[in-house]
Amino acid sequence: MAGAAQPPTLAQSRWPGWLRAPFDGLADPLGALARARGDLFLWLPVLLALGIGGYFARLTEPGPAVYAGAAALVLIGAVLWSRGPEVVQLPAAAVAVVAAGLLLAGARAHQVAAPVLGFRYYGPVEGRIISIDRSGTDRIRLTLDQVVLERMVPARTPKTVRVALHGDQSHLLPEPGLRVMLTGHLAPPAGPAAPGAYDFRRQAWFSGLGAVGYARAPVMVLAPPDPDDWALAGHRARMRLSAAIQARIPGQPGAVAAALMTGDRSGIAEATNEAMRASNLYHIISISGLHMGMLAGFVFAALRYGLAATGNLALRWPVKKIAAAAALVAATVYLWLAGPNVATERAYVMAAVMLLAVLVDRRAISLRTVALAALILLVAEPESLTEPGFQMSFGATVALILIYGPWSAVEHRLPVLLKPVAMLLVTSLAAGLVTAPIAAAHFNRMPEYGLLANLLAVPVMGMLVMPAGVIAALLSPFGLAAPALWVMQQGTAWMILVAEQVAALEGAVLAVPAPPAAVLPLLAGGASVATLGRGVARSAGGLMLALAAALWVGAARPALLIAPEGELVGLMTPAGRALSKTGAGFVAESWLEADGDTARPETAAARAGFSGQRGGREAELAGRRLLHLTGKAAAEKAPDACREGAVVVLAAAAPKPPEDCLWVDQTILRQTGALAIDADATGALVITRAAEVAGTRLWSGAGPKGRRAVPAGQ
Repeated sequence: MAGAAQPPTLAQSRWPGWLRAPFDGLADPLGALARARGDLFLWLPVLLALGIGGYFARLTEPGPAVYAGAAALVLIGAVLWSRGPEVVQLPAAAVAVVAAGLLLAGARAHQVAAPVLGFRYYGPVEGRIISIDRSGTDRIRLTLDQVVLERMVPARTPKTVRVALHGDQSHLLPEPGLRVMLTGHLAPPAGPAAPGAYDFRRQAWFSGLGAVGYARAPVMVLAPPDPDDWALAGHRARMRLSAAIQARIPGQPGAVAAALMTGDRSGIAEATNEAMRASNLYHIISISGLHMGMLAGFVFAALRYGLAATGNLALRWPVKKIAAAAALVAATVYLWLAGPNVATERAYVMAAVMLLAVLVDRRAISLRTVALAALILLVAEPESLTEPGFQMSFGATVALILIYGPWSAVEHRLPVLLKPVAMLLVTSLAAGLVTAPIAAAHFNRMPEYGLLANLLAVPVMGMLVMPAGVIAALLSPFGLAAPALWVMQQGTAWMILVAEQVAALEGAVLAVPAPPAAVLPLLAGGASVATLGRGVARSAGGLMLALAAALWVGAARPALLIAPEGELVGLMTPAGRALSKTGAGFVAESWLEADGDTARPETAAARAGFSGQRGGREAELAGRRLLHLTGKAAAEKAPDACREGAVVVLAAAAPKPPEDCLWVDQTILRQTGALAIDADATGALVITRAAEVAGTRLWSGAGPKGRRAVPAGQ
């Protein structure tokens, strides 16, 4: 009826704002589209990460058809974004960016392709030291390039190899650039210990590491470092500065101080590392955004407030920009000194973007600067998306930005003396809540008292250790660094004490089962949608987070796990996973950690489940006989064991696979990697997950255009 009163729109209704907000986009679709276009830059790293994640989630290397399709989507998206109808521009651009992410990841994987050792090698290894660190067993490790292996042509020799030094090596003073020869046991980088587990081989591929191993005989020095080799100048400076710091600050405080200032962690004992991990302080000894931020922040604040105190000079000069430029120089020197590892580069990019924002009169800390830093890193190194450091760094940074608004609304109500403590508590809690699930998903451990440890240690690091390190560096040429080094010593000793005391508390570490593969993407996607989305999108983000939590809580661990070479079998029992034998320490520890089990491998091997003599262990799986055959006579026992539908795992290659059983030998495992087997509702056994499909990933050493090293003449 003409002139009749129209019902109020949702926006005009008297519903509470929190109830109207999810539906605002539905009430005003054109306005929602315009706002989405304005937020597109913030979404770029999220969309790019979606494509990169899609590449790494595949078990097979994409073929030409996949790459051609992705390239076509990028081209079509670009055309529609510039010339298409407004309603399709945004979706087309989003699809194009996702496709570009897949292309970037694939291009990067092929770009870094280098030879991978395809067999176990024992013999002379010659090379130049380019990196020095410590293994998980507290051994000095050398990373060598310019590698020479006996009877192997250069085109098939690994680009770099990493060797842990056993035995008495006290005669050796390793330094970057030193050319050495050793008798080494080398092997290809290991694949995942279980389906969905950490893939060291992928990390090795992207870092150019083609073989790993150990040496027991003394290492021989062939030639000193070349003083004209500028490529290793930063490495040499780092090691010399590290040695100087540890000479002036003895013991573990000196080793931690050297790690903070130079990134050299070779002096830190494994006991200190373990205490740092258990107390959630390990980030302190790994060059990260925290270190880079503290160093750059100290230089920035010292110069800004120092110049501001000069009176008229401060009125004529752009003090803030001068301080930002100096802080950027300091951060660049720190990057050069600490070395071009992924964590340091990530920290530098984040710090540099924020300092450059100050120089161009933009807000230094905002979601846009974080988005820009993420874009730079994802384009330059797409593989960094899969690393916990990348995920935790950006998660914590975004959390701190989001908490700034509520904090600024209440901080003025707090007493002046209480304000710094309250701010530290709030920021630590916000960052901890965001990074805790990421760390638990990757490491299967959650420090119960991490917040307490960080509250006690991080302020000391920020207010004493890092400033003292900068002052010591400035005073060192004049021989006046001793007081600053003493302050560093007291600060690092305090941090170690905090780590040890917190790690010793009862229940300091909570074991957490590994989540299903979908959980981390859902957490990241849900957090991104809830943070960047508007209206209904935020509710969708919350639902994604809830779904991730439900999947994690309801996940069941595999009934049976088989190691990559059949060397170990793990059967889930009411008491936890029972292992078929002792040994295979890394695989066993990985399985137990993923189960959320704190038992040692020796304890798990003693659990009820397996019986029989060594070399022929027997158990029961879903009503079937399960046998694990190892040792020299394993292949001979296989035909008799394989009957009546038994499950037989052979740590060897069978000459002729039997037929009357579920048969798994090394020939099969070389194609599948580690296996997980479950029983369905009917009791039938199902291979639920395989770690890989051999020959389909570049970093398996045998994929498309991959490199598989073999001895010359074969």
